[in-house]
Amino acid sequence: MSPLTDPPATTPTPRIPPLYAPIPPAVHPRHTAIDNRTAAWARRYGGGTRLSERLAEQDIGVFAARILPTGREDVAQLLGDFVLWLFLVDDGVIEEGELGRAPGALTAALQRLLWVAENPEAALLTDDPLAKGLRDLHARVARYGTAGQVTQWVNALREYALSVVWEAGHRLAGSVPDLEDYTLMRLYDGATTVVLPLLEMGYGYELSPQERAHPATRAAAQMASFIITWDNDLLSAHKEAQEAGQTGDYYLNVLRVLTHHHGLSLAQAVSTAIAQRDRVMVHFQRVCSALASQSGPQLRQYLDSLGNFVRASLDWGVSSHRYTTPHDPAGLPSTFASMPTDARAEPLAISAISWWWDPHRLRLSPSARRSRQTSGNSALLATSA
Repeated sequence: MSPLTDPPATTPTPRIPPLYAPIPPAVHPRHTAIDNRTAAWARRYGGGTRLSERLAEQDIGVFAARILPTGREDVAQLLGDFVLWLFLVDDGVIEEGELGRAPGALTAALQRLLWVAENPEAALLTDDPLAKGLRDLHARVARYGTAGQVTQWVNALREYALSVVWEAGHRLAGSVPDLEDYTLMRLYDGATTVVLPLLEMGYGYELSPQERAHPATRAAAQMASFIITWDNDLLSAHKEAQEAGQTGDYYLNVLRVLTHHHGLSLAQAVSTAIAQRDRVMVHFQRVCSALASQSGPQLRQYLDSLGNFVRASLDWGVSSHRYTTPHDPAGLPSTFASMPTDARAEPLAISAISWWWDPHRLRLSPSARRSRQTSGNSALLATSA
């Protein structure tokens, strides 16, 4: 189907103001070459479809180069190709395909791909372009990562698959989850957790099980996912409206959740979502700073990479044709805000994630807690000044 020229009248599109961006931008010096090779990978493994051609023009390789700005070029290349594969699945199979409204059939299709990811030797889907691409990706993940990181990557793909099936159930029913459920679903169906193993591979290390399982490490990674997915919901709102007609007028993002369940206008929903991501952004930096002060070099690099991932998503979101939609320009910001709209130290009223603000559950050292509290007070004072 050809893209809509204008969004349906029933699906208004918001104008997004400048977003708070305290993390400095960065990009790999080989970003042009990485992006060119990712575009070629799209054409090789995309089945020659219009979708693969469209994705090849969306600067996905540059996105990967922003995530790993000083990392290994071959892993940045792998990341770009992997992100493009994820969009082949998300756009082609789920959003624009019939399986997006058939949770049972979607589960079966994704389970077959998961089997290939875990067992690339299996004689399954041997002629399927997505499976061929996945086998290529698996070989490279195994080349640059440890056996443990390969397992983590496959498990993250399984989490992603489970969450998109959950969303397909809502699409079939035409229902809108509440904010609690949406938050849990979005942290996984945004395909952020599947990137995390590659952050380690990009710099040639592996976190210890103790480091990765530490509550503050988990919280930092989850906060990064929250910011990235909320930003994506804001910056893709115009694109979602354009495509609503192709998806049976069903679309799902945090703005729809807030307008549907909280009775907010679209403008109020935008302001609320921005305040939520700003409060998490401020706290993300507090926790990362506190955790880094009691960590070794590998975990500190991981925390830096989480920050680069957050900023990369924002920079790519306001610049890629995927979201700017030049044929019908989106109302996206051309600058960034220097101060958050909400820097309060209280948790968001979302029970699943409120523990992020509990220093005892984060198990930070007393000195790190004091450092966190000082930085938090400084942020609050700067906001009120």
